[in-house]
Amino acid sequence: MTTTDTSRRPGLGARARSLLRATLDEYSDSPQAAAWLRHHLERFDEPLRLAIAGKVKAGKSTLLNALVGEEIAATDAGECTRVVTWYADGPTPRIVLHPRVGEPRQLRTRRGEHGGLVVDLDGADPETVDRLVVDWPSSGLRTTSLIDTPGIASLTADAASRAGAFLTPDEAPSQADAVLYLMRHLHSADARFLESFHDRHVARATPVSTVAVLSRADEIGVGRLDAVTSAQRIAERYRTDEKLSTLCQTVVAVAGLVALTGRTLRQDEFLALRALAALDGATTDALLLSADRFVTPPDSLRDRLPTDVDAARRAGLLARFGVFGVRLSLALIRSEDADANRLATELVRRSGLDDLREVLDSQFSERRDLLKARSALLAVELVLAREPRPAVRALAVEVERVFASAHEFAELRLLAALRARSVRLPTEARDEAERLVGGSGSRAAVRLGLDPDADDAACRAAAVEALGRWRRRGSSPLSDRATVDACSVVIRSCEGMLASLTRS
Repeated sequence: MTTTDTSRRPGLGARARSLLRATLDEYSDSPQAAAWLRHHLERFDEPLRLAIAGKVKAGKSTLLNALVGEEIAATDAGECTRVVTWYADGPTPRIVLHPRVGEPRQLRTRRGEHGGLVVDLDGADPETVDRLVVDWPSSGLRTTSLIDTPGIASLTADAASRAGAFLTPDEAPSQADAVLYLMRHLHSADARFLESFHDRHVARATPVSTVAVLSRADEIGVGRLDAVTSAQRIAERYRTDEKLSTLCQTVVAVAGLVALTGRTLRQDEFLALRALAALDGATTDALLLSADRFVTPPDSLRDRLPTDVDAARRAGLLARFGVFGVRLSLALIRSEDADANRLATELVRRSGLDDLREVLDSQFSERRDLLKARSALLAVELVLAREPRPAVRALAVEVERVFASAHEFAELRLLAALRARSVRLPTEARDEAERLVGGSGSRAAVRLGLDPDADDAACRAAAVEALGRWRRRGSSPLSDRATVDACSVVIRSCEGMLASLTRS
């Protein structure tokens, strides 16, 4: 197809919306189907839905709080962690309980000692609750709604089954547009879950809709100052693992507790850390040999400690920072003479949270329309299958046509094939093909391997060069059928970028 044809064709989002409306018109006499289709039509205009999943104690709620910048998700093992909980931006704090049977009801909203949200089910049995919806005024929730799910492989069978049913429903599309999967290391249970979430049907979950997080990264190095760096090296190895790369887009290492504390650092905590940093290094090193020793030091250390940093204060620091966070904070205060703001900024940066945000922006936010369209098309397909009617055969044909012809889905299919090594390309060419079809992000500069701030002229020149290179590869008599088909997709991506750059 020529560049002109590509530029004139309606986008995937517009085609999916049109199909939803046409199907809704045909099924207006079916209350259940009409409600389902209206839900997905409204979902197009909602923020991206990002579910946070993982095994028990993987740090899901802590990371959610760090992303929002406030303590709104329960991090203990209470009853609320057994319920799927939605967090969305709202004008005022509000909690609504949606039972499995009956009408929703609003729960009392109250803040804890330090301003965080306290969620109380008000006597409701968690097994009778379908979900909680928490509205909270937050800039971090304006473009992305976060969904905290119960732990996979939970000791409570009901909680574990809820997480699986929410993320991998048997027939319907998942209520989440994308998934952030947390793991402390790659365990067999993690791999099994990622395999269950992954489906060969391109409209369902694909590697592009899943990002894995090596969470609690500070614990990998037993609290050493280079713990997060060590975790980042492990995450890099995971990213090159052929099996894992077919199940998720990428792997990022994050120390969630340090990230949360950096975003919510309090002045009294900084003053206590500064008092400890004033001690000599040998004393604090001996104090931080273990968590128990930090809270209850031997007599030889106790007399050296500042009187205003008593056992209760040290226990509070340990709960908020962890051993790694305390050790890192003391090092930063000593070496950089950091004030509270500087310390908070450095804790967030060194936690890996900024890296995760960048990944979420490039892999999910930029693909919002694609992820929404995927769910919408699957919703239409489900209605057509459950309530077949002779009059809607044309709609079924159109759904299949979109699946087959939409270039965004062709890119996803090729990306999955490249990572599964089912297309034989030299390593350098394979890496370039992955990048050009959006494997590292959808912006033109990123696809072309340029600086993200590169201007249109530089992008056009790089796109023309890439287009010529892949046309030559596709027309080579040495290329097999799979390679020629792959080249066709890459060529179309280059043409699309050129068309977009020309319009801009």
